[in-house]
Amino acid sequence: MARSMDGQRQQPLPEGSLPWESRGDTPMAHGGPSPSAAQPTRTAPGGGEATLLEAALERQNMLRALQRVERNSGAPGVDGMTVEDIRPYLRRHWERIRAELLRGCYTPQPVRRVEIPKPSGGGRALGIPTVLDRLIQQALLQVLTPIFDPHFSGHSYGYRPGRRAHDAVRQARAYVREGASWVVDLDLDRFFDRVNHDMLMARVARRVQDKRVLKLLRAYLNAGAMVNGVVVETAEGTPQGGPLSPLLANILLDDLDRELAQRGHRFVRYADDCNIYVRTHWAGERVLASVTHWIETRLKLRVNREKSAVDRAFRRDVLGFTFLPGKAAKIRIAPHAMRKVQVTLRRLTRRSRSERMSDRIQAVNTYLRGWIGYFALAETLSVVEQLDEWVRRRLRLCLWRQWRRIRTRYRELRGLGIPDRDARQIASSRHGPWRLSGRALGRHLGTAFWEQRGLESVTKQYHRLRIAG
Repeated sequence: MARSMDGQRQQPLPEGSLPWESRGDTPMAHGGPSPSAAQPTRTAPGGGEATLLEAALERQNMLRALQRVERNSGAPGVDGMTVEDIRPYLRRHWERIRAELLRGCYTPQPVRRVEIPKPSGGGRALGIPTVLDRLIQQALLQVLTPIFDPHFSGHSYGYRPGRRAHDAVRQARAYVREGASWVVDLDLDRFFDRVNHDMLMARVARRVQDKRVLKLLRAYLNAGAMVNGVVVETAEGTPQGGPLSPLLANILLDDLDRELAQRGHRFVRYADDCNIYVRTHWAGERVLASVTHWIETRLKLRVNREKSAVDRAFRRDVLGFTFLPGKAAKIRIAPHAMRKVQVTLRRLTRRSRSERMSDRIQAVNTYLRGWIGYFALAETLSVVEQLDEWVRRRLRLCLWRQWRRIRTRYRELRGLGIPDRDARQIASSRHGPWRLSGRALGRHLGTAFWEQRGLESVTKQYHRLRIAG
């Protein structure tokens, strides 16, 4: 029989199983902490106390990490390995990888640098780790989160268990209702690219004593990035794209949370987005200047002075939402979020896109289900109703373009039961497609027509989600 790293005999692996699986293993549910996540320090097989790295590499913790990586899917890293390839790879190489991790000599691979466009213009650099490194980072995340998260500020909402963006928006509304109707909107310039490694690791070391974990975290920070086939060193920053990045950001910015709380400010922070609510414009300007100086001198980060501003709360957005003027401060969808959904829907319903109408409708349904699942928090029904009608009009435009010729249009309109006179008038109209897709076609190809063809009403989904809470 083979022997493990601790010298104990190992039973032969069942065919097709992973190195940390046994015949009696039952994968844990996706939700809820595993024993290893809740209690990262445990008794080792030899009778001593296992350290944090052993807890991260413990069987159930690794199974949870693997399930999460597979569920999240994602693009391959610099080695080209896909999520589907990871299990066969682990069956062959896990014992070697685990030994390297325990000895402290494991070397992460560089991340694959990609740039995605931002809605406001420009781009955001993402660093995509290899699937193996995503697995190891996820395993570390699951044992580090219970150590750090209970000590984070109640004003922090981003990437934390049991907290979400909606909670931050509701808290912001509560501040506005209390009379703090001015907001200091802080924008940290390229935050994830400018994190000081030494400052971050010093804060991690406050609660983590396992030097191998600290060395591994430092190795991930210094792994570099592959850009156009060349590995570029990363002397600062924590690349967006890896499982550990949000936790490391919260660890560093927890100092900002504590400073703002000590000053008595009303604020919400979601990752690197921070909004501070004050009663007057003058107070906002004073807070902006003071907090900017503190961030740049104490955290060595840079505040983007062009994007940061002091303004009325209803003129600035918080996580895709803003508020209506007035004491009630009703939540509404921010204008830029509406523009973004329309850009995506235009792409899904563009006239040059050659596909069946049923496939087009399915793509629209899939996108809007996720969209309304987030934006159902808004309290402005009229905006959702307008979007519903706009989507139907876009689909009528596609249908009109597909028919092309006058006689085809006349035949199709008659086939839908439209009276002969109306069908002839619409089919031979000289008006443009967008104008015809409005009232002329809307009278005959309305809500019922599209629901029969499978289009899901965003308004109905909105009502269901609002009732469900």
